[in-house]
Amino acid sequence: MIRVLLVDDQPLIRSGFRALLDLEDDIAVVAEASDGEEGLALAREHLPDIALIDIRMPVVDGIEATRRIAADPALARLHVVILTNYGLDEYVFDALRAGAAGFLVKDIVPEDFLHAVRVAARGDALLAPSITRKLINRFVTQPLHSGADTRLEDLTNREREAVALVAQGLSNDEIAGRMVISPMTAKTHINRAMTKLHARDRAQLVVLAYESGLVAPRNP
Repeated sequence: MIRVLLVDDQPLIRSGFRALLDLEDDIAVVAEASDGEEGLALAREHLPDIALIDIRMPVVDGIEATRRIAADPALARLHVVILTNYGLDEYVFDALRAGAAGFLVKDIVPEDFLHAVRVAARGDALLAPSITRKLINRFVTQPLHSGADTRLEDLTNREREAVALVAQGLSNDEIAGRMVISPMTAKTHINRAMTKLHARDRAQLVVLAYESGLVAPRNP
């Protein structure tokens, strides 16, 4: 059973998402909150698998709530999915840097919404390759830090190569084809890199790859 926490200051939005989720046999909404502070408390109480968090809320917004969740060792298995009305804006990238696994636009069709919840629960790539590419092209115009990140020294050459390809928005199958290895081996390289870099998920690898200079940004 996938346990979900809903955090949004609009009751109608929460009700709509809950109605969709409650129809599924493998998903259960365990709690609802109207701001990030309440959401954090409920996350610690219920230990859900997924937290769907609105990016703009009173008291504590989605970015700060995500940052606090990512910093809490007790919530290490919780995947944050940011909800936004605005698509790819600057707040979304800030949320990914804070520790979010990905984001969804609120006008998403129900089938895609349910699929995204299941993907996030598996810990797989929540950001579709097409969305990752748009994110990179839109926001990553220059490295945030100069010089190589010393954490990258712990990676093997193949792990570095896999991380660089993740940052380019490639799926596991595409990475396997580029590296001439099996998809399972590609996933193993990525998982080992995530462990060494203390990255919560694939989105964090994208951010780190650009911040560290492992991958050079492209102009949109």
